[in-house]
Amino acid sequence: MKKVLILNGHQYYDVVARGELTNNFINRADEFFLKNGFEVKHTNIEKGYDIEEECQKFEWADYVLFQYPVYWMSVPWIAKKYFDETFTQGRHYASDGRSRTDASKLYGSGGLLTGKKYMLSLTYNCPASAFDNKDSLFDGMSLDEAHVAVHKTFQFCGLKPLETYAVHDIFKGDLDLDFELEKFEKVLSKNFL
Repeated sequence: MKKVLILNGHQYYDVVARGELTNNFINRADEFFLKNGFEVKHTNIEKGYDIEEECQKFEWADYVLFQYPVYWMSVPWIAKKYFDETFTQGRHYASDGRSRTDASKLYGSGGLLTGKKYMLSLTYNCPASAFDNKDSLFDGMSLDEAHVAVHKTFQFCGLKPLETYAVHDIFKGDLDLDFELEKFEKVLSKNFL
C-alpha cells in the first residue's frame, strides 16, 4: 500500500486567510488518496506537532503532498519553522553530501529520503500570467523557479519533485472552485497513479 503524508501549511489570518480554500484542497486530496488505496497521515502545522512524530512520518511516507497558501512569495512562517524544526534533527540526511576525500560528491547529495516524492499545491492571489513573463514581478521565472527554496528543502533530504499545482487569482471574486478541484484531481492522478 502506498503511503502519503499530507502537510497543511496554512496559517490563519482573519478576513484574508481563514483556511477554507486550503481545507477544500486537502479534503479533495484525502478523498482521492483513500479512494485509490493509499494509507494517509496528516499534519496540520498550525495546530501543533511533535517533532519526533513528524520525523517518523517523513520516514514512513512514500509521498508528501504539501498544501499551502503563498504569503509574500513563500511559505507561511509557521511552515518554515516546521521545516527548520523537523529537518534539522539530522534524521533525513547523512551530511550535506560533500566529502573531503571525494570531490565528486556534491553539496545537497546527502539526503536519506531517497525513493520518496513530493508535490507542492499552492493557493495564490497572483495571476498565472505573472509567471514565465519577463515583464512581470517574477522576471520570467516559472512557478517552480519562484518556489526554488521550498523545492530545494525537500530535495536536500533526497525527495524528488512531482508536478506542482497552483490555483491563482483567489481574491478576484470569480474563482470556480469546482473547476479548480477537478483540475487539482487530474494533477493528483498524473502524479500518484
